[in-house]
Amino acid sequence: MRGRRTGALIGAVGGVVFVLANAGALGSPTSVVLRVVGVVAFAVVLWWAVLRPGGVSPGPQPSPAALRTYLVCVAGEVVAIPLGAQVLVRAVGRPELVLPWVVLVVGVHFLPFARTFRVPLFSGLAWTLVVLGLLGGVLAVVVGPVLASATGVLAGFVLLAFAGAGGSRRQVD
Repeated sequence: MRGRRTGALIGAVGGVVFVLANAGALGSPTSVVLRVVGVVAFAVVLWWAVLRPGGVSPGPQPSPAALRTYLVCVAGEVVAIPLGAQVLVRAVGRPELVLPWVVLVVGVHFLPFARTFRVPLFSGLAWTLVVLGLLGGVLAVVVGPVLASATGVLAGFVLLAFAGAGGSRRQVD
């Protein structure tokens, strides 16, 4: 498994984790419904984009330069998420902004992927998550912290949707 299938799998796993980890703050029965929908969406994307026989073409093997870009972006995420979280909690006193920060960083990390992997879908995913993270942060401060959790759930469904969309496209190798 490589290329598009791997990307779809990573996106689907990330999406379901966002949904499962953040739906609880929205209270029952909403959290139960969102978690069930998230798990079902994950199963559908997993089948459609990753496991389906004769499904999406795996695509070409990424170049060494593309793999370096991927590793640098992931390393940037690994540094930016906890560092930003510490600043938001300790220096700014806004723990409700940590989750929108995570969504923002995840979005930004997809920006270089569109060009590097020649997959325009990554641009749409990146900008959707960036806007969602920024909007979620503003709403968490203005309306209330529960909207930060809603941001995480929405980010999960965005990742699942883009994983399904990316995995559904056939590509000539």
